[in-house]
Amino acid sequence: VKTIQILLIGSLCSCSFSKEQTHTEKLPKHVFLIGFDGLSASSINNNAEMPVFRKLMQEGSYSMKGRSVLPSSSAINWASMFMGAGSELHGYTTWGSQVPELPSRVVNADNRFPNIFGLCREKYPEAEIGYLFEWKGMNYLVDTLAINYRVHTPACAEAAARYIRDKKPMLCGVIFAEPDETGHAKGWESPEYMEKVKEVDAGLAKVIAAIEDAGIMDESVIILTSDHGGINKGHGGKTMAEMERVLVLYGKNVKKGFEIQDSHVVYDIGATMAYLLDITQPQVWTGRPIISAFD
Repeated sequence: VKTIQILLIGSLCSCSFSKEQTHTEKLPKHVFLIGFDGLSASSINNNAEMPVFRKLMQEGSYSMKGRSVLPSSSAINWASMFMGAGSELHGYTTWGSQVPELPSRVVNADNRFPNIFGLCREKYPEAEIGYLFEWKGMNYLVDTLAINYRVHTPACAEAAARYIRDKKPMLCGVIFAEPDETGHAKGWESPEYMEKVKEVDAGLAKVIAAIEDAGIMDESVIILTSDHGGINKGHGGKTMAEMERVLVLYGKNVKKGFEIQDSHVVYDIGATMAYLLDITQPQVWTGRPIISAFD
């Protein structure tokens, strides 16, 4: 009887280890979040000329039904994306928040609400973590002490390409300020807005080429997304044109040509990054990883 018990226990332990090993092997070694401020799902549905974006969309998993949190404004939604929860918990509440207007429900050792950059640093102390952005307001929405390379530059694509080729980061955020600025100036889906969308796609091409040149594409997952859409010359309201965001997942073990049907909100992006990096998300997070997009 004892022999049978030992064999059974050994078999169960072996099975558990095998499943864990298989799960880990399927995870990427590099995660890239490439964000486009104000890129509406409506513009993609209305034939925005983004050949690189569409190639990744066709060869990966995608949704044009992702929603922002309210208000459908920039800082609150980027914060929610990085922090895996809404404003009720992280405390950032307006379009230009620089500090939480409400006390964060919990904070980490850096006195920040738990965010994907800090969580990655905690689990992987030696990891290379990068963050490049064009809108200066993005600087206030991350755990800056957790990031190796943090750059505010109007030439985000070029700077990101150099950094990726040189450092091959485990986690890297690249956030473009457009087409939001053109949307405010000329209107969402105006000819000028649609032309600017083509320009940011050219920037995306430079980042993708850098990942390929670095020799890490096969071990990467790329997330393309936005914080909100827009209507007329603004956003922040409750129309679907303002709230529906784009989402594309591409890379290692991502389903190809798959339209994501699961409901997801901007804070689910943070949960998905945590899942890909094998990070246990904190209890205070409300996001859920978009597991249906992966094989």
